[in-house]
Amino acid sequence: MIYLDNAATSFPKPEAVYRMLDHYLREVGANPGRSGHRRAVEAERLIGEARRALASLLGVSDPDRIIFGHNATDGLNIALKGFLRPGDHVVTSDLEHNSITRPLTGLEKKGWITVSRIASRAGFIEPAEVRSALGPQTRLVAVTHGSNVFGTIQPIGEIAEVAHAGGARILVDAAQTAGVAPLDIEAMGLDMVAFTGHKSLLGPMGTGGLALLPGVDPEPWREGGTGTDSSNPLHPRNYPAKLEGGTPNAAGIAALAEGARYVARRTPEAVRRHEVSLAALLRELVAGDERFTLHGGGDPSRELGIVSFTVRGYSPNEFAAALDEAYDIAVRPGLHCAPGAHRSLGTWPDGTVRVSTGPFTTEEEIRDAVRAMREIAAAAA
Repeated sequence: MIYLDNAATSFPKPEAVYRMLDHYLREVGANPGRSGHRRAVEAERLIGEARRALASLLGVSDPDRIIFGHNATDGLNIALKGFLRPGDHVVTSDLEHNSITRPLTGLEKKGWITVSRIASRAGFIEPAEVRSALGPQTRLVAVTHGSNVFGTIQPIGEIAEVAHAGGARILVDAAQTAGVAPLDIEAMGLDMVAFTGHKSLLGPMGTGGLALLPGVDPEPWREGGTGTDSSNPLHPRNYPAKLEGGTPNAAGIAALAEGARYVARRTPEAVRRHEVSLAALLRELVAGDERFTLHGGGDPSRELGIVSFTVRGYSPNEFAAALDEAYDIAVRPGLHCAPGAHRSLGTWPDGTVRVSTGPFTTEEEIRDAVRAMREIAAAAA
């Protein structure tokens, strides 16, 4: 098998991730913070270690400002539905994943907020366009850090400065970048950053959440049991419990810590260089072949290891299915949950075929994949 779908979820994981999942489920097993016995205490310790590992990697000084949830989608919903108030104005872009687009559209349709959607240029959000979209009611700028279609890394620090100068906060979707692109949340002034555990942080699915700067204080979106202050009929106000109602995915979070430690040892920048170099190799190998049209990309210094393309004579779904069935090569076709980006790209409504490299992808796998791509493309002639 050749796995080239890391932008959907990374595979394989570091061995330490598998070992921790097995250890937790077999040897720990308890509900963290809900009891005083040794297994529950150990569960809580492991989650605390995970907070510290993520805080260190992402540039957050207070680990209690790392809020664990199900994924980046969960983190974005916690932020959007806990921070925005009736009458607020939000600035976003056409690059966004549905995890931003759908919650904002839903709140907009209810008449609670207004939304301005700025057009990207060649896969990038221009800070000047953000500045022009700000108004007196703008309370939030909600944008992606890395496009899951183009692979472009946005100038998120500059966008944050623009938002703050206009009196707004910034919410960043770091689903594609946490663990692989430079991300120092406090140094960059990123008020709220949603992250997922199962992509470049190399943890299991069902992990992720939200990182918050001091002074940013969303209301709870999900309320319930926390294991603390149980006599209070109101949800706790202290962090992280304020935004973490319900039993957490403790096994997944403990394993996520192992993924984060792997990334920290290797360094996100080293991982990105590896992934981008392999994406560049794929581009080089198909360049000049008129059967393939490459979409976006071209500046490795501002990109992730993502290549989107279309193939003459095939829909993206047909081509991806052929790679899977005939060669056991996994890629992602379609709109990638980001229809606005494909409208911008001119690939609506069918989308593209997306190849996304990972930390364990090899040069040999890329060369084998391109040979398979050429053979399938030749069959359409």
